[in-house]
Amino acid sequence: MPETSGSTGRTPETYVIDFRAAEQLLTARDPRGAVKLLDRVIAAHPENTAARLLRARAFFAAAQLRPAELEFTVVLEREPDNAYAHFALARTFERQGRPDQAIRHFRLAAALDPNPEYLKAARFDA
Repeated sequence: MPETSGSTGRTPETYVIDFRAAEQLLTARDPRGAVKLLDRVIAAHPENTAARLLRARAFFAAAQLRPAELEFTVVLEREPDNAYAHFALARTFERQGRPDQAIRHFRLAAALDPNPEYLKAARFDA
């Protein structure tokens, strides 16, 4: 008999399916639908950093900037060397009108990964 999580009858595979479906919803520009699926995944597996990063991206895409900021922060607490999370948090701060915090994270992202987009945003030459 498959292992289930609580009395929901959900298997570990069900959460993987939810995660993959959330990725597809985000790609299809349905960030709110993605968040709903990811809420279930994270409720069952709060340690899942990939799900938290995807939910942060979905919050950002839905212009829910405070939840995006909080979720990107959780990701960075667990993975301080995640250049993408620094970059995305910087974009979140930028959209919130917080340029000092944004530039700090743009520069951290660029220092961790010399991705041309990160380097441009970091404005080291300014």
